[in-house]
Amino acid sequence: MLRERQTIGTMGLRRADLKITGMHCAACASRVESALRETEGVSEANVNFATESAGLLYDDERLGLEEIAAAVEAAGYGVVMPGAEDDERAARERELRTLQRKLWFSLAAVAVIMLSIHVVSHVVAVPAEALLVVATPVQFWAGAQFYRGAWTALRGRFADMNTLIAVGTSAAYFYSLVVTLRPDVIVSVGAEIHLYYDTSAMIITLILLGRTLEARARGRASEAIRRLMGLQAKTACVLRDGEEVEVAIEDVVIRDVVVLRPGERVPVDGEVLEGESALDESMVTGESMPVEKGPGDLVVGGTVNLSGAFRFRASRVGADTVLAQIIRLVQEAQATKAPIQRLADRVAGIFVPIVIAIAVITFVIWLFVGPNPTYAVVAAVAVLIIACPCALGLATPTSLLVGTGRGAELGILIRSAEALEVAGAADTVLFDKTGTLTRGTPEVTDIVAAPGHTQESVLRLAASAERYSEHPLGQAIVRAARNRKVDIAEAADFKAMSGLGVSAGIEGTTVLVGSGRLLAEQGVAVETMQGQADVLAGEGKTAALVSVDGKTIGVIGLADVAKEEASDAVRLLKEMGLRVAMVTGDNARTAEAIAREVGVDDVRAEVLPDQKAEAVKALQAEGRRVAMVGDGINDAPALAQADVGIAIGRGTDIAMESADITLVRDDLRLVPEAIRLSGATLRNIKQNLFFAFFYNSLGIPIAAGVLYPVIHTLLNPAIAAGAMAFSSVSVVTNALRLRTYEPVG
Repeated sequence: MLRERQTIGTMGLRRADLKITGMHCAACASRVESALRETEGVSEANVNFATESAGLLYDDERLGLEEIAAAVEAAGYGVVMPGAEDDERAARERELRTLQRKLWFSLAAVAVIMLSIHVVSHVVAVPAEALLVVATPVQFWAGAQFYRGAWTALRGRFADMNTLIAVGTSAAYFYSLVVTLRPDVIVSVGAEIHLYYDTSAMIITLILLGRTLEARARGRASEAIRRLMGLQAKTACVLRDGEEVEVAIEDVVIRDVVVLRPGERVPVDGEVLEGESALDESMVTGESMPVEKGPGDLVVGGTVNLSGAFRFRASRVGADTVLAQIIRLVQEAQATKAPIQRLADRVAGIFVPIVIAIAVITFVIWLFVGPNPTYAVVAAVAVLIIACPCALGLATPTSLLVGTGRGAELGILIRSAEALEVAGAADTVLFDKTGTLTRGTPEVTDIVAAPGHTQESVLRLAASAERYSEHPLGQAIVRAARNRKVDIAEAADFKAMSGLGVSAGIEGTTVLVGSGRLLAEQGVAVETMQGQADVLAGEGKTAALVSVDGKTIGVIGLADVAKEEASDAVRLLKEMGLRVAMVTGDNARTAEAIAREVGVDDVRAEVLPDQKAEAVKALQAEGRRVAMVGDGINDAPALAQADVGIAIGRGTDIAMESADITLVRDDLRLVPEAIRLSGATLRNIKQNLFFAFFYNSLGIPIAAGVLYPVIHTLLNPAIAAGAMAFSSVSVVTNALRLRTYEPVG
């Protein structure tokens, strides 16, 4: 499938995702990537073998998608053009069914050949021609894809895995064909009269088995994306001309009024107009508890309406919905390459020609020093087969595919493979304070009442005076009173004094709420509560004094309090051996108070937005790899400067656009989980690469006969094919272990 996305950056540059068919190894991916990059107008291209996709940036004023697809086809590969949403999955399923048919046929043919050679031949003579009839369809029907791939490579003047398989199996098949039709030729050169139909058929069968298992594994690795796509509603009930009409989800437009009934899935993002209900948002946010919704509340496409019916106005549709953006982020991450993967691709690109050269050298050496010419052929074929770079090509992209998919399930959206690699190597986490470590809004933390008064009476009078205030501190006092079920009285003669506080008439009295300066200017003595106010200020809190008819009756402490999970997140990061720091534009006293509460030792306060990026640079200058965590517009420069930027899901759009990783839930415990998951994925990649390189380093010399005659039986090409298939499946299986990753926070 080919998808075109929004224009980005400079005018005329556009991103697109292509679904590539016909790739069989990392060398294939490298070939497609080279073809795309050599196409005039394409400025960037990354091809991923595991996802069978290509992400590219191109100038849409110079070429279109049809020309891009033509370039891919000219390189010998295919592109699935746009169509139904299920085109990509359908193509994969067709490929899997074809592989399975060829595999079952080949298995049956190999069974017949093996029984004929090793069982029946001991009773009666088995004509070589009979074995030829059985082996030929395996070679040229089941193995047709290898010949097509080898021919494509030859036309492109490069060699890939198909070249190795085609050359290796053809050597075994055609040698046997000559033995069958002209045995006198074999005798005349002193070679051994031996048939290798079982070897060529077994090689093709084992490689088909490996590819079938790989195709199934890639399908399993993509389940996270399919599950996310499955959350999208197919239709929506909208009001058109006063009537409820069911339309396709693609036909919903912004400002449409959508009607939602109990049990239905929210089709698009929007704002509730009328009605109330509880929604299950766990599939998108990870929150297990139902969320109550009413007029003015926002709803997210993909969530499920549990109880009541309501109407909402569509605000984001199509590719702009939260769910669509989540899917896009995951797809983009899986289509990108980490630096470690680029290294593997370069190695795979030059690996095949080297292997062919080794096979030729092996053949020449054993032709002169071996027991017979047949041995030279067998050794060369074994080298070609055992060196197929499947495991090398799958090592990195499969781990990235599974790791990013698992992250999406946990609410961790990783924008790119490079971000995942860097996050796994981070050694310092720098937090913004307001809205990140803290809730971002002031709350009442303390109420101190003067003798003869109670906390409830102080809060009641203060909230009554602040009833009509628009100041965040005043609203926090009113909110605290309502949360504590305190009655709020009517206020008369309300007056707000900028930077000082408010005054109001409450039940025949004059109430002042504000700073010591306000009360002093009004002739109110504050000495009795000033000490308490100073204590609160020393704790980084704002002290609001309350007076009634000229007498101070109490002081209320307000602060932007730390999130409940903040201290747990900091503790988990420290246990992982990471350095934790905080940067904020707030004053030092308030910053120190929050830092002490959550366990952060390194505090950088009174920092302007542009200086936050400088704080990141300072840590990087110390040789540290910095992960910056923020939520606001003022965090965007620091998020972009950091080695990896992590945005809180409820933060601003610009913060999330500047970040490499987005946390869907406003839960700081996802920060250590994101780093742990990235580290686990990076370790998995290294395990796969080690296995792939170790396998080839060990297998090629053995196949070439270095250890002859101690373990010369390993030179059998069929055994080499089995080992090669096993290595690929082992790499994929190891990568799939990441699907079982569980958070510890």
